[in-house]
Amino acid sequence: MQLSERYLRLLADKFPNSNAVRTEIINLSAILSLPKGTEHFVSDLHGESSAFIHMIKNASGVVRRKVDDIYGDTLSEVEKRALCALIYYPDERIDLVKRMYAGEDSEATRTLTCQLSGIRTLDEWYRYRLHQVVEVARAVTVKYSRSKVRKLLPRQYSYIIEELLHESNLEQRDRVNYYNAIIDAIIQTGCAEQLLIEISYLIHSLTIDTLHIVGDIFDRGPGASKILDVLSTVRDYDIQWGNHDIEWMGAMLGNHALIATVLRVSIRYANIETLEEGYGINLLPLANFAMETYGNDDCTIWQTRDFENNPRLTRSAQLMAKMHKAISIIQFKLEGQTVRRHPEWGMDHRALLHLIDLKRGVITLDGTEYPLLDTYLPTLDPADPYRLSQEEQDLMNQLTRSFRKSEKMQKHLRMFYRHGSLHLVRNGFLLYHAAIPLNDDGSFREVDVCGVRCSGRRLMERIDEVVRLAYYGSGQEQRDAIDYMLYLWEGENSPLYDKDKMTTFERYFLADQTTWHERKGAYYELANRRDVCQRILIEFGLSPDTGRIINGHIPVRTIKGETPIRAEGRRFVIDGGFSKPYQEKTGIAGYTLIYNSHGIQLVEHESFENREQAVLSGSDIHSRAMLEDFSQRRMLVRDTDRGHELQQQVDALQQLLAAYASGRIEEM
Repeated sequence: MQLSERYLRLLADKFPNSNAVRTEIINLSAILSLPKGTEHFVSDLHGESSAFIHMIKNASGVVRRKVDDIYGDTLSEVEKRALCALIYYPDERIDLVKRMYAGEDSEATRTLTCQLSGIRTLDEWYRYRLHQVVEVARAVTVKYSRSKVRKLLPRQYSYIIEELLHESNLEQRDRVNYYNAIIDAIIQTGCAEQLLIEISYLIHSLTIDTLHIVGDIFDRGPGASKILDVLSTVRDYDIQWGNHDIEWMGAMLGNHALIATVLRVSIRYANIETLEEGYGINLLPLANFAMETYGNDDCTIWQTRDFENNPRLTRSAQLMAKMHKAISIIQFKLEGQTVRRHPEWGMDHRALLHLIDLKRGVITLDGTEYPLLDTYLPTLDPADPYRLSQEEQDLMNQLTRSFRKSEKMQKHLRMFYRHGSLHLVRNGFLLYHAAIPLNDDGSFREVDVCGVRCSGRRLMERIDEVVRLAYYGSGQEQRDAIDYMLYLWEGENSPLYDKDKMTTFERYFLADQTTWHERKGAYYELANRRDVCQRILIEFGLSPDTGRIINGHIPVRTIKGETPIRAEGRRFVIDGGFSKPYQEKTGIAGYTLIYNSHGIQLVEHESFENREQAVLSGSDIHSRAMLEDFSQRRMLVRDTDRGHELQQQVDALQQLLAAYASGRIEEM
């Protein structure tokens, strides 16, 4: 494409002469010829921070694979695990080694002694491990330019690490002496520990070039805030919003119904650690209100699940049950208020409180009466059932202030907006968390989104616009967008939910389980067909033959023979059970899809026990399946979306170079 002279003159401000242009063309051309960086795709983390951090540190098994490639049979399995443990957790592993050489006698140091037989002193251990860790780092840096690696190095050690990494002539005696002299000086000056740590962190940074999280950082696990803290240190990542992410984002924005929902779900699963410790939300007002309002109620049906499995919980089971009931009733009221403000949503069937006959203890749904499992509802006014009592309103005002004033919560909300989107198209993949609303015949369902009717790709783009209005907008438009976050959480035509209804009320209050049924949208069945996935890929501008869809949201039950590979390889469902409560259903502990210059691989995670065990054992990812092999021709940067952008820059620079040569633009 021929560029305008105005554009070329703007480009000339940055590259003011031919030499500057040639240098940049050479630099970009070299980058285009490097192997493609490694992309990792994960989904449905559900607050399992320990497992996520372990996955980041071992790069879903990539680090162990590098160790195997480098050392083959020259290192035993025990030695390989020990080296990996050091790279994954350098601080803790070094501390343990120092305690062992200092003579501490404990189970951990005795285990370590067995692993390190033959290495007599701490200095010997430093020398041995520095050589190995540098070798691994050298292997992971080969696909990056020196300038890119240099930017990741700690300033105080950058020169030393560069010398170690780029010392390639070790077969020459003088170079061997030079290299060993650096290692000896590192140990003698007391830098060995810090160098091991810094080089290990460099390995972490370079084994995952880009991290894609296909939704649901939040939910039942206790460490969603920790996951986001770790993400903030990752060099390149993106998030495709999941239904639980939208639930929390709406709450962070001040949607009262979603604040109540977040509290209810957290209390229901005895998971208030994220709220209290992660974000500093004060739940004492809710506890006081619950005791005052439901102090004489045994709250039988409101008992918190998994209470006994949470040793960090300081409240009694009875208090948690009362808090659970208190916030649930408030949620049902606030949901009713919101859906009645928006009749265009078609969700009046989710406002159920006015159908309750408290005197008779029944509710009438679709002409059928059902007895209520709990009829002690002292804050429910039959004449105006969706109105909060004054005490409930005061409580919600306090809780909303806590959410809006939590500095970390607002920081994480900004991360969701800066790095997040409803969907993403990248390097031939289409990423979205749950679904694209479809009609029964596989055509794209038309949906009203805040006054705009749209379907398919335009639907996803419009919803993305509305979610951003909830943060960046103003006035009534912003208020409506914040309300719409509730619809995205539980609306029938929401691509993050796509079921006919969310039967939370029925599951609490009705024993008849036929009322609990939530009918899935057509997508969940039709998207297992190749032709339907091809239609979706074309809609988003991708090839129907080489493009692929990546989803999460629905756990893959491998123990029942389900596979994450759907639609004859056009779609991958990578929710494998990061969340511990789902692992009994899935049979594994999560998936990572890895896309690098060698091919596309699907990795199954082993269950993560705890950090202490990982430090000792170097536990890792075991099962790996190659889905596509690029061994005949490795993928290069030029084959990626980023490569296409760089090539456009090269083309523009070539035109600027020609303009300089012709005298059309004067060099500075």
